[in-house]
Amino acid sequence: MLAVRAGDLARLGDLFERHQQPLYGFFVRITGQRTASEDLVQLVFYRILKYRHTYRDEGKFSAWIYHLARKVAADHFRKHTSKAARDVEPEVVEALPDHSPKPDEKAARNDDLALMQSALSQLPDEQREVLVLHRFQNLRHDEIARLLDCSVGAVKVRAHRALATLRDVYFRLRRERLA
Repeated sequence: MLAVRAGDLARLGDLFERHQQPLYGFFVRITGQRTASEDLVQLVFYRILKYRHTYRDEGKFSAWIYHLARKVAADHFRKHTSKAARDVEPEVVEALPDHSPKPDEKAARNDDLALMQSALSQLPDEQREVLVLHRFQNLRHDEIARLLDCSVGAVKVRAHRALATLRDVYFRLRRERLA
């Protein structure tokens, strides 16, 4: 990123290759929309280019890029406030597909993933964002605290509450499905 900031714009391709997939995963989990997520990744890299002069070599580059990603996501949600726009296919939650499941195991897994994605989509934006950053994007609590401009303790509390809410919503949906 330092080279890009200094004007070596060809190095932006290296950053894209390294960070495109994790950003795409972040956006799919936040928005639930594959096509929109591809567009949002492109917007992040456009903003990296546009705001490269604001990059300070303080901390991890990934924290800075997720700062930009959060702003892109916020802009997206302002334009598309419909809750229905966050519905997603169950398979996008899978991080690593199982190559040899039995049909009944695959069906049960897809049902669980669909329930989990549905539960995740029902969380408030702030709780969903903390969970995605911590659990799926593997950012540390201190990195998330810098992104959210709050204390590490506050991030831990938010993550804990978000997990508790996710668990409650998941089991409520599961009970409703079985009833």
